[in-house]
Amino acid sequence: MDTNHVKTGEAEPRKYVISRRLDRLFMEMNDVFRFIVRFFREVFVPPYEFKEIVKQCYEVGVQSLPLISLTGFITGIVFTNQSRPSLSEFGAVSWLPALIAIAIVRALAPLVTALIAAGRVGSNMGAELGSMKVTEQIDAMEVSATNPYKFLVVSRVLATTFMIPTLTLYTMFVALMGAFINVNTNEQTSFVSYIEQVFSAITFLDVFASVIKAFVFGFTIGMVGCYKGYNSSKGTEGVGKAANASVVTSMFLVFIEELLSLQIVNAIRSM
Repeated sequence: MDTNHVKTGEAEPRKYVISRRLDRLFMEMNDVFRFIVRFFREVFVPPYEFKEIVKQCYEVGVQSLPLISLTGFITGIVFTNQSRPSLSEFGAVSWLPALIAIAIVRALAPLVTALIAAGRVGSNMGAELGSMKVTEQIDAMEVSATNPYKFLVVSRVLATTFMIPTLTLYTMFVALMGAFINVNTNEQTSFVSYIEQVFSAITFLDVFASVIKAFVFGFTIGMVGCYKGYNSSKGTEGVGKAANASVVTSMFLVFIEELLSLQIVNAIRSM
């Protein structure tokens, strides 16, 4: 570095600032890569923390049901109300159940579930592991011959990876039921007719692709939340930053993954 700038108290040249930021970025990417690699190395090696995995599945899945139920139900009703005027202009209101099914199964259910989980589960993981990190509980686990990574990280990532797809299927059901109530109230469509139109519009590829997306979303949410919390610092301030970064980063990555998965699935459909 140019020492003249230090002696005279001048601002550091912009090229050095950019260089330092790039260094931090690459160091962060290296830490993330090693964190993920360690997960795949630890997940197949005993001992397996089955009790902790079940506990985390309960926290991620069952505890999220009330919020997921309300969100999914409202999503179905709101999307139906928003779509009806556009279809009415073309005299195609009868296509409403098919449109709802395609939108919910292909995009809305996995995306809404992932965003809700990122806000509730991701922030909780970041704050919980962050508080354990700054209070040196993780260091105490290492001293007591317990593998804190396997107990804290692997169990949580597995829980989100398996429970988010389950919650996604549940969101599909709840959203479709909310949409049915709206359609039945306005068009007097019977339940049997509604279900027939729904299942005639979607394919196995639609459901399979949504479940696979949900697996990826769940892994991302769990990994980001655990990474931010496991590597937090600076006391209580670091805990707050870890929780906030877990939510923001998870949501950003979920949207990126949604975009990439859409391109892949469309490519498969065009074959």
